[in-house]
Amino acid sequence: MKIHDLITDTETLAELCERLAKSEFVCVDTEFMRENTYWPELCLVQIGNEEEAAAVDPLAEGIDLKPLLGLLTDNEDVLKIFHAGGQDVEIIYNLTGKTPHPIFDTQIAMMAISQSEQIGYANLVESWLGFTVDKGARFTDWSRRPLTERQIEYAIGDVTHLAKIFPRILKKLMKTERGLWLNAEMEKLADPANYANDADTAWHRIRSPGRNAQVLGRLKALAAWRESEAQHKNIPRGRIMRDETLADIASHPPKKQADLTKVRGLSNAWKDNDIGKRLMKVIESAEPLPKDEMPDRPKRGAPLGKEGALVADLLKLLLKIRAREIDVAARLLTRSDEMEALASGSRDLPILEGWRYEVFGRDALDLVEGKLAFAVKNGRLKMTHVDDVPTEEAAE
Repeated sequence: MKIHDLITDTETLAELCERLAKSEFVCVDTEFMRENTYWPELCLVQIGNEEEAAAVDPLAEGIDLKPLLGLLTDNEDVLKIFHAGGQDVEIIYNLTGKTPHPIFDTQIAMMAISQSEQIGYANLVESWLGFTVDKGARFTDWSRRPLTERQIEYAIGDVTHLAKIFPRILKKLMKTERGLWLNAEMEKLADPANYANDADTAWHRIRSPGRNAQVLGRLKALAAWRESEAQHKNIPRGRIMRDETLADIASHPPKKQADLTKVRGLSNAWKDNDIGKRLMKVIESAEPLPKDEMPDRPKRGAPLGKEGALVADLLKLLLKIRAREIDVAARLLTRSDEMEALASGSRDLPILEGWRYEVFGRDALDLVEGKLAFAVKNGRLKMTHVDDVPTEEAAE
């Protein structure tokens, strides 16, 4: 594989992207800093296929990233490969308003062919390529220039290794016929709605304090205000105010600015500074949350009760057994709240649709309806359909 020098000019970048545009896939990774900013600062982009790879310096004077961003967001013929790519996709969305597509995430893919819930990149490399990644440059300050040869080599390795691993993962997915399982998961990753920084919907990320329209209206207004303040100052939203403090103010709004000193999580300075004044204006002008914006009540059947809780526990045990039997991450099949809903009587659930029904949902429903039992065979816990058990054995 050809490894290029650090790319710092638009012409060289455009030539690389023109060649990569003819590939079936490209592997992509980014290095960024966001500890002290609202917007992540892109410091390096690594991209490559099976034949060549390079690191691109977005901080280089005069460089234009359009050829690279166009390849990632506008070229539907090239599959874009990431590992745990959520933050990488977010950065690309922030720069373009679009997400890479089509997209493939090797961390998500591993859930379909192993019991790994969130396998890290180093473990992925060790599992597939048999060597340990040098982590020496992992926590480096990627915004400092010049970058060392060790930093660049470490960064490019993220895509060169991935270019070797992806075809092997793809081969196993085809062999197990589980590729279709991942389509919806990959589309979720590429959904632009996941990355939009809409101040009016920022309150959805905060644990809602009940269903009081007045409280939720204040929560929405406060969350939008905090988001705007953080974006304007380019600092993490938590530096303005923590979620817990925001929710507390929404539930127990102070009557005057001086009362802000009594709010846990705020300093005494808030009682007479400008940001405190702006906060009080938001509280005073907040309207109750409209009915059409009220959060949906959880879709559940009847309350679980003691027996239902036991059924939910059995479903979780069934999930562990099935995940072990077919070597798949349990989280890809279903989650605890969905099993509790099934135990309580709900039937309009993803677990009872498509491939999830075939792989796990049918047996889960049989268990709830008393058609499935557990048995120990050769020291291992297995599932047994009641209809398959001989009459005299079932009577014991």
